[in-house]
This record gives sequence, structure tokens and C-alpha cells, in this order.
Amino acid sequence: MKTLIEKLEWLLGLGGTKRDIAFLCVSGAALVLSLLQMQPFPFDIAWVAIILCGVPIILEAVIGLVTAFDIKADVLVSLALIASVCIGEDFAAGEVAFIMQIGALLEDLTVAKARAGIEKLVHLTPQTARLLTDGGETIVPAEHVKIGDRLRVLPGESVPVDGVILSGQTSINQAVMTGESLPVDKAAGDPVSSGTVNQFGAFEMEATRVGEDSSIQRMIQLVQSADAGKAKIVGLADRWATWIVVIALTAAALTWAISGEIIRAVTILVVFCPCALVLATPTAIMAAIGNATKHGFLVRAGDALERLAKVRKVAFDKTGTLTYGTPQVVAVRRVSDAYRESGVYALAAAAEQLSEHPLGKAVVRSFRQSNAAQPVDAADFKMVPGRGVEATVSGKRVLAGNAELLAENGIAVSCEAEAAQYRQQGCTVIFIAADGCLAGYIALADTLRAESAATIEALQRTGVEPVLLTGDHENAARSIASQLHIREVHANCLPEDKLRYIDGYQNGGEPVCMIGDGINDAPALKKAMVGIAMGGVGSDIAVDAADIALVDDEVKELPHLIALSKRMMTTIKLNLSFSMGLNFLAIVLAITGILNPVVGALVHNAGSVLVIINSALLLKWRKRK
Repeated sequence: MKTLIEKLEWLLGLGGTKRDIAFLCVSGAALVLSLLQMQPFPFDIAWVAIILCGVPIILEAVIGLVTAFDIKADVLVSLALIASVCIGEDFAAGEVAFIMQIGALLEDLTVAKARAGIEKLVHLTPQTARLLTDGGETIVPAEHVKIGDRLRVLPGESVPVDGVILSGQTSINQAVMTGESLPVDKAAGDPVSSGTVNQFGAFEMEATRVGEDSSIQRMIQLVQSADAGKAKIVGLADRWATWIVVIALTAAALTWAISGEIIRAVTILVVFCPCALVLATPTAIMAAIGNATKHGFLVRAGDALERLAKVRKVAFDKTGTLTYGTPQVVAVRRVSDAYRESGVYALAAAAEQLSEHPLGKAVVRSFRQSNAAQPVDAADFKMVPGRGVEATVSGKRVLAGNAELLAENGIAVSCEAEAAQYRQQGCTVIFIAADGCLAGYIALADTLRAESAATIEALQRTGVEPVLLTGDHENAARSIASQLHIREVHANCLPEDKLRYIDGYQNGGEPVCMIGDGINDAPALKKAMVGIAMGGVGSDIAVDAADIALVDDEVKELPHLIALSKRMMTTIKLNLSFSMGLNFLAIVLAITGILNPVVGALVHNAGSVLVIINSALLLKWRKRK
């Protein structure tokens, strides 16, 4: 059997939370024995609780006073402990210290649970990579991989860095980055992100972003900056706590002087401790941050949710935020009776398959998606800068490009008026001609995200007004806005234009939340009351400028985030009101002698526990539909 010294060494050797739990178990057992008058030692066993739970509180108070003259809750608690011991209320002192440490432990557990979801990212960082060289395959630390290195990833392994697949086909579990529950099929040419898991086939890849630039490291940097911090309302609670310490000492001194009973003064010190008041705000903020994390948001600024609760307008960038940011074929029209629309589409895809232009790639990609087939081979391919492409497809000379390309080749565009209607909707038109005759045309446009319409509708129901701020041209902006029923639209915006609009709204008493993804959005993200960046597709500068990052790039959870911020503020106000009300009620009872130090400690610290529990409810809160 271990000796008492060995047991103490074992307790002291435990890590943080485990040690606190062990101390609480020992202290609780000692208080029970003391209450039952079972004294196996020549001293009151309640002193075990005083030493294990009370000494850390007193040390913290002394250090705070000496180093920064910081008068906070620990000072008043320490005075209550010392006063209780001085008048022989050892059990009351032990009970105060014990329940205070329970409250602190509950807060730590609440914070740990709130942040568990994002801290798991740190452990997902790949440690090694399979580097392919002329000498074969070598396993190296992931941080040693350089841009351009060729790597191999086997089934079940994590992708070590960001890159592009060179060969092989597989399925990637991207849940860590996007929240998708199903794996995504990948083949040569597809990008892969560090930290995601290769599930089925082996593949070779080229590293494109390594070290701190890789996706998983960017997420970890966000995690490290995600902290409740010191929100404005936290500072208010701290100021109240300081004044309460002064008032408590004055009330205790007056009560002792008038009644002549020191036990009443000690009880006032016990019940006047502003612990619940100080716990009211940080526990609610951290629980709300934990809730936001589960819904795809990483909160980088502690007071971001507090500011978000005041927002009256949400300004959206268009491309990459409300839309996917990549053009898609939205219409194929024939002009010549010699071709069906499917034939026009096939000619265009065949001619464009060797093109490096984004619109040409979009045509080929859309064709493959809609036809589940590859374009036929083309020969004699030629890129005409600023015009389009030429190629021989199935023996026919095919032109795919703008009206100028066709005009230069002597081909009349007879459908210009019809094509103009698509341009008014924000589309780009590519004309297709074969052997000197116009065959038809293809319209491409940036397409809405599937969740955008429902998100805008949900925001409007919460009383928040959506605004579209985009650098795109007027037709495209108006088209997207009409589909989403957004009334306020500002197109052709340069970065300084977005700043001007946001500044105008906020000077008019309408705080703005800005949501964007590009470098050009960074100034607006900084200027707005709250900036939210698309963490996946967004630029590094945009993410750094924002208060909140949206990990999975899906805006559908934005209404929940705004509702959560308002709920958090309601919870904070309830916590503050309850804790202050309970404190003043307990003071009246202590002054009249109804409460003694033991019962006063129970009442007061029960209030702290209730505040923490009320805050913890935010972890799983979601507004009912």
C-alpha cells in the first residue's frame, strides 16, 4: 500500500484536469468526514479541502494583487476563506473553497468541450510524406516537402500537402476541410488538400502549397487565433466585480460594527463573491464559439459574435460567395437546321478541349458532366487570342469564339439579337461555326450555389437585410439579385467602392456584416462590423482580414450563426441579471443573520454552477423552425 507521501506525489504528478478532479474527490471526501464528525486525524479533516482547494485561490489572489494590483473575485474569496478560518468555521472555509473549485472545473470542462471540435484539427496534421525521386520512394517529414515535389499517397493515408493529382484515381474523404460526409472522386488534374484522407486508390501528386501555406496549416492558424478573448461585455463584468469587492468589504465592516456579530460579516464576504458575474460572459462566448465550430465557422475574434448580434445588413460579394465562381454552360441553341443542339454542343467541346482559356475549359467540363462522355478528338488546333479557337473536328473546320472571330472569317452572325438577351442576364456567349456556316451558340454563366436562395430567405425572416456588393458588371449582378430577391445591388465595385458603401451604411446606424472570398474583399472585411471570409476557396489575405472564417464555403449556416449570436447575448444578459439578483438577495439574508457562512457558500456557488450550466446549453442550441 502506498504511503501518504506517495499518494500526494501521485496526485501532484497528474495532468491539469485529472489532477483537479483528484483534488476535488479527496477534498469532498474530507468534507463529508468532517460533516459526519469522523476525525481520523488529530486535526479537523476539513483542512484537507482548505489546503487542496483554498490555497491555489489565495495564491492567485496574492499574485494578482502584487503583480498588477488586480482586485477581482479571488481577493474576496480569499478574504472569506481566511475570515472563516479565523472564527473557527473550518468546514465553511473548506466548503467555500471546494465549491469554488467545482465551479472553476465546470468552466474548464465547458470551455474544453466548446473548443474540442476545432482543436482536433491540430492532430490531423500529416507527419510524413512519400517522396518520389530518381532513386525511388523515400519517406520524409511532411514539413520537408517542397513545391514541385512528386509524392505518392496510398489508401488510408492522409494527403501530406496541397497539390494536384498527376496519375491515378481515388476517392478522398474531405470532411476535415468541407464537412462532406461522402468521399469525393478524384482523378488526374484534380486538386487535393492536406489533411484529407485517401480512401481507396493509390495516386501520385505534385505539391503546390506546402508548410504554413497548406490547407490544414491555414485551418490550424485559425484555430490558434480562435479565442474568446476579452469582449467588451467581459470588461464590463470585470469592472462590476472590482466595485463589488469594495462594496462587500464596506458592507461587511458596517454589519460587524452595527450588529457586533463577526459571523454575519464573514457570511457577507462569502455570498458577495462575484464569481457568477465574472463567469457569466466568457462561458457563454466559448460555448457559442463551440456551437459555431460545429456548423462550419471558425471564430477568430472573441467579440465577433457580440458584434454580429448588432448587425442590420449582410453584404455579399457575388463570385465565389453566392455563386460557385466557375462558369457553367446554361444554354445551347442551334441556328442551322443542319445541326441539333447536342451536335452544336459536341462541336464546341471538341474544338475547345485543348484550350487553356477558362471559358473553353468550362465548355469541356460542362459537356463531360452533362453527357458523361469525352469530346471527340480534334486536329489542327489553333488559339486566336482575344477571339476564340479554331480546330478540325470530324473533318469539319470549326470556329468557337466571339462575333469578331466569325466576322474575320466572313461568317454573318444572324442570331445577335437573341444572343443579346442572354448577355443582359449576365451570360457570356460563344458562337459556333462549321465549314463557314453558323451552327449555333452556347451561353455560359456563373451559377448560384444550391443553398444561396434559402440562405437569403432565412436572413430576411430574421430581420437582416441582404445587400449585393460585387465587382461584376451590372447585368450579371442584377440577374443574380433577381433570382435571390435581393433588393439592394451595387455592381462594378472596386475595393474602395465597397468600403464607401459599407461606411455609408454604418454611419447611418446600420452595422454591416461583410461576406467575401477574394483579395479585393479584404478591405471591406476589415471595415465591416463583422467580416466573414470563405475559408476554403478564399484568399489568405481575405481570411486574415476577417473575424470569422467559413470552413466549408457553404453559406447556408449563416442564418444560424446570426441567430446564435443573438441567443448568446440573451444568455449573457440572463446570466448577469441572475447572478446580480442572487448576490443582493443573499446579502440581505446575510445582514439579517438568516444565512450563516456554510449555507451562504452553498447558495452563492450554486448560482455560479447554474450560470455555467445555462451557458453550456449554447453548445447544442439551434433555433427551431
